[in-house]
Amino acid sequence: MSIRVSDLMRGRLENNALKFMPGTRDGLMVNGGGFQGKTETACNAAAIFEDLWRSVHQQVLPDQLQLPGTRDVFVPVAYCRLPVRATPKALCKTILDIYGDPHPKHLDDLIRSVRDAVRDHETTALLIDDVTRLRLHRGDDQDTLGLVRELMDQNVTLVLIGVDIPNSGLLRGAYIDPRTKQWVFPDVKRGKSHNEAASTQTERRFDMVDLDPFDYTTPAGITAFLDHLAGIEDQLRLFRSFDGMLTRGEMPEYLFRRTHGIVGLLRRLIEDGCTEAIASREERLTPELLARTSIRLGNLADLDPGEVPEIPPNVQPPKKPRRGHNTVFDDHGKQQAADG
Repeated sequence: MSIRVSDLMRGRLENNALKFMPGTRDGLMVNGGGFQGKTETACNAAAIFEDLWRSVHQQVLPDQLQLPGTRDVFVPVAYCRLPVRATPKALCKTILDIYGDPHPKHLDDLIRSVRDAVRDHETTALLIDDVTRLRLHRGDDQDTLGLVRELMDQNVTLVLIGVDIPNSGLLRGAYIDPRTKQWVFPDVKRGKSHNEAASTQTERRFDMVDLDPFDYTTPAGITAFLDHLAGIEDQLRLFRSFDGMLTRGEMPEYLFRRTHGIVGLLRRLIEDGCTEAIASREERLTPELLARTSIRLGNLADLDPGEVPEIPPNVQPPKKPRRGHNTVFDDHGKQQAADG
């Protein structure tokens, strides 16, 4: 799933960056639950694009942008988080902080400074995280969303990242184009727009891509989960680790039951399990050791309630079957004994 998100995002950024005609660039919305790796996946894809775009522009950027000892004013990709209390002023200040630019006092000057910064720094992609903090029953939030959409007129690709975007209210007034399958946002009403050119635009389009938990009900889903576990296993450096430590026997199913396939919970469980394995000198991961390890998410003060997933209850590994018996599971995954 992260590969699908990355491929779509890099393709969108590259295609939009090569458009030199004026006009609105199609955006992208990355949707998913908490601890699903949305921000990490999006930022990694954006970093790959930035490396490519910098290598291309080393030959065509003005010489003064590459003078030694000067601040790098070429910013192909910019990332920020939507302020908790979203207002057009707060968002403008957050974006200006990316570039280290001062904050004018008045809103019109702030918006003008943002436009100038995006243009002068030749930013082609702007990632805005936690966009579902917007609650559109507030006027300030509605104005902030209008400003976000109008930034697309700056020849910049907007990537909006959030939790449960379809049910957040952000798509209010939007509809799916049956031909392109994109979300289409009607233009901001005349008189409420911060963009004097907005009346010449008719729509703004976004693709939405979901980043879901791993699936353990289909062969393809199980294979993807095992591949992910194999990648984690290759990075572990426990003294008594062995091939298949995470991918063989009862371990894959146990890990899925403990985390429900949520990437962030899986990572936290394995990290804390490694700490326990080192402290106890077992130096390997087993279901029995992980059963003693609780999933603790640490400091969540900067996360919204929707970003915190429900932690599955701690489960004990299945007991070894008695000799002469086979192990079977009922429909709820509970272990039963059957005569061999």
